[in-house]
Amino acid sequence: MTGLEVGMIGIVALFAAILMGANVMVALGAVGAAGLATLVGVKGATAMLSTVFFDTTHSFHFSVIPLFLLMGFFAMRAGLGEDMFEATTKWLGNIKGGLAISTTMGAAAFGAASGSSVGTATVFTKLALPEMLARGYDKRLASASIAIAGTLAVMIPPSALVVVYGILTDSSIGGLLVAGVIPGVIFAVILCFATYITVLRNPALAPVIKTEATFREKIFALRLAGPLLFVIICIISGLYLGVFTPTEAGGIGAGLTFILAIVRQRGIKGLKLTDTLMDTIRTSGMIFAIIICALVFSKFLALSGVANSIGGFLIGLEVNRWVVVLIIVGIYLLLGMMMDAPALLAITLPITHPVMMKLGFDPIWFGVFVVLLVEIGAVTPPVGINCFVVQAASNGQVKLEDVFRGLLPYILAGFVMLTLLCIFPQIALYLPQSMQ
Repeated sequence: MTGLEVGMIGIVALFAAILMGANVMVALGAVGAAGLATLVGVKGATAMLSTVFFDTTHSFHFSVIPLFLLMGFFAMRAGLGEDMFEATTKWLGNIKGGLAISTTMGAAAFGAASGSSVGTATVFTKLALPEMLARGYDKRLASASIAIAGTLAVMIPPSALVVVYGILTDSSIGGLLVAGVIPGVIFAVILCFATYITVLRNPALAPVIKTEATFREKIFALRLAGPLLFVIICIISGLYLGVFTPTEAGGIGAGLTFILAIVRQRGIKGLKLTDTLMDTIRTSGMIFAIIICALVFSKFLALSGVANSIGGFLIGLEVNRWVVVLIIVGIYLLLGMMMDAPALLAITLPITHPVMMKLGFDPIWFGVFVVLLVEIGAVTPPVGINCFVVQAASNGQVKLEDVFRGLLPYILAGFVMLTLLCIFPQIALYLPQSMQ
């Protein structure tokens, strides 16, 4: 049996295990290790596996991930999401679909401080969903707007997923983080337009209920949102100006949100520091474990020749390079329905990144593009992790099918954003190219 045949059998085994409900991390590690043992023997596989573990865990760049996660958990404990939702609701609540639009903009700002798609979706489900349902919003629109808003957390820095991309492709992490600012803001605006147009076509989905917020109350709401905006500006400006590295940005962000959380909770007791640290450790461990297992599987694919064969096939196609991009989009959307984002990046980037570089695409542009792709996958069935999070956090107020059925306008908005990135690549490249 040739290496290529072993590789193809491994791919089939992986997807069979995932479809049967096996944990993605376990499936990646088990299939990858078994495949390596088949190709090079048990001793050779053991030596390669020890190398993967060491190379992954000793990297200084990986320290960014727990720092960003810690910052996100502190932001949740500080109640910054509540402040941002209140501020956006005061200003935008009176327009068509105002609460859903407020949720999108609030999630964009809170996501910039938390960096967690799942965390943002959880917080805003608890904050915004009861309010929208109480005001007569359709369950599908309300839940779907929250699920898609959570994806903005990985577009606007800080973002653990962007860091994962940078490590796996040896790209500039600082440049990648800054590159997501403009696309993240534009995507948030596009999602707001998607909500507005949806409600304009069917006003019954979101009744307009006039709020009585005075101008003074609106200004005060901005003061509530000020601390969060200050943290975001510090991180983005510091990275852009080269004042500190991504790791230092994570430390500064975690420190600032820690102080805000203590002030908000009036002491360290209300912060539940032990729980916060344990949540950070658990989430970081999960991400590291997924990456390690996915890298084991990637080594198996490379050794079997499958990675080179697929890459060579894509590069050898006598078509316009944008046709290859469409094929890659299809691959990511298909795989994104079955596994979470870190695993998807670790498996696919050894194949897709070299292909895109040989076709002349910028690595930072591709980073923004592919992160947006995998986040669209985070809201598409059958996996759609953000949709499961919204349903679980709703305490039975919405069903999973409600979330999925309301997502069509937002998925179309995601494709609009992808198209804009293709037509105007400077959306993602302007800030990194102008960095100090």
